Amino acid sequence: MPDIVRVLLPALLVLVVLLAVRRRSPVLFWWLVGYPLAALRVLASYRATMDACGLTVPASAVRRATARMVGREAAPVPPRRSLPRPTGSGLVMRLRMAAGQAPEDFTASADRLRHAWGAHAVHVRPTKPGWLELRLVGWDVLAEVRPPRRRLAAGPLCLPLALREDGEWHVRDFRTVPHELILGATQSGKSVYLRNLLCGLARQSVVLVGIDCKWGVELAPFAPRLSALADTPERASELLDALLEEMEARFRLIGLSSGAGPDAVLTSDVWGLPEAARPVPVVVVVDEVAELFLAANKDDEKRRDAMVTKLIRLAQLGRAAGIYLEVCGQRFGSELGKGATMLRAQLTGRVCHRVNDETSATMALGDIAPEAVLAATSIPAERPGVAVVGDSSGGWSRVRSPHLTLDDAAAVCRDTSALAPELPRLAPFRPVVAFESAGPASPAAVPLTGRPVTE
Repeated sequence: MPDIVRVLLPALLVLVVLLAVRRRSPVLFWWLVGYPLAALRVLASYRATMDACGLTVPASAVRRATARMVGREAAPVPPRRSLPRPTGSGLVMRLRMAAGQAPEDFTASADRLRHAWGAHAVHVRPTKPGWLELRLVGWDVLAEVRPPRRRLAAGPLCLPLALREDGEWHVRDFRTVPHELILGATQSGKSVYLRNLLCGLARQSVVLVGIDCKWGVELAPFAPRLSALADTPERASELLDALLEEMEARFRLIGLSSGAGPDAVLTSDVWGLPEAARPVPVVVVVDEVAELFLAANKDDEKRRDAMVTKLIRLAQLGRAAGIYLEVCGQRFGSELGKGATMLRAQLTGRVCHRVNDETSATMALGDIAPEAVLAATSIPAERPGVAVVGDSSGGWSRVRSPHLTLDDAAAVCRDTSALAPELPRLAPFRPVVAFESAGPASPAAVPLTGRPVTE
């Protein structure tokens, strides 16, 4: 009996430690236990699994002839593969497709491969003609998302904002996807995504402009880092006029620099200008866009149509001038005005959290992929922060943002208030709160409109 106890007690302790590690640090558990077991399972059953999923091809004539000589039948040939390479959340293999195979064949069999190898998910991504990447995910990486421990993206206006379901990070690159539409119902995680975005931009030399027609309650905590903030539709219209003037001035600067002489470097946007003469990028965050476009009478409809036109101009021409849009709201539909559909077409980046109606999901993702709309409408309410991200290329993925409290986000904006650039055209819209934290108040600064938020 003592011998059995001496053998079972260490084994029990090891089991308890592994269970604790799996719960508290799934990445460490994967590297210690999950990856070795998964790699052995894949290597041992690769040929049989590919054959069962219909992903093999008949053997070549030489192999068939050789098999007949020894009295055997030539087995079907699976795609050539690389050794399973571990990642932080699974493993990756490169496959060389045989003649006649297409990536769609492997995508259609992804669920069968997941069950055969006991993985949480299997994702297929073509890399180059004839090759694809097979990524196995060991566990539900969206169950608990933490901020990345190291900087994943280098360069200005490039931010890792959410973890994709395949274990990679969704990186928001404004220079690649200049404008974005973010939709989500109350308590869906839209505000958390926006906090991560604002905190990431606050640490860079970027002009942050806020338009929040809910009297500033959503964006007021970030006022120390904002260069301009409009909290009513009337102020928003004036701020958009100032942004259009800034955009026109930047285009004149681009034209003057291109015609400076025969040795001048020709460019069509601000990023081609010399760094010393390059204007600071501007990111305009429009929160609750439906509040901006509400119309109760004919005068409101004229104002709404005028603001839609201004936003469309910024979306069409702003990228070359270094002005980028982030349009957020609980819903987005044609009832917002005649130009809503045209504005949506310019917002090539799409982020759709859980929404209250299928129309908003279709408006956000319908022109990307029907499967993305179905995925967005099936997001459970008990998983705030989960969203479907897509772009005009047709690609989409489920993501989840790391949780960031409002207090922590506001603290980041207070700590980085000294980084807020000043643009003369936006000075009348600079919130007083920003100057109170960074220095003496300016006479041009306008305080936030104080109205009750009980309506």
